[in-house]
Amino acid sequence: MIQFVKVLSALALALIVGGSALAQEYVKGEVLKVDTKQKKLTIKHEALTNLDMPAMTMVFVVAEDGMLKNVKSGQAIEFTADRVNGRITVTGIK
Repeated sequence: MIQFVKVLSALALALIVGGSALAQEYVKGEVLKVDTKQKKLTIKHEALTNLDMPAMTMVFVVAEDGMLKNVKSGQAIEFTADRVNGRITVTGIK
């Protein structure tokens, strides 16, 4: 019985820790500018709740250079953003 409780506790902890990465929601935005040289996107976006940030227009760096090839100015997107090495970074686009 004690072994069962230990296994169950470990599983619950793994779900809590692992689930936080999956819980990030996509936010709607509009790409206003693509700067391939600086590897940045200017996006007018809805509130980023995970960063406690209201809706605004701001410049983001991108996590991967390939993201810049898939977007253009004026395009509506859904994206995720997070702090990476102290910089607010686009981590996913769909």
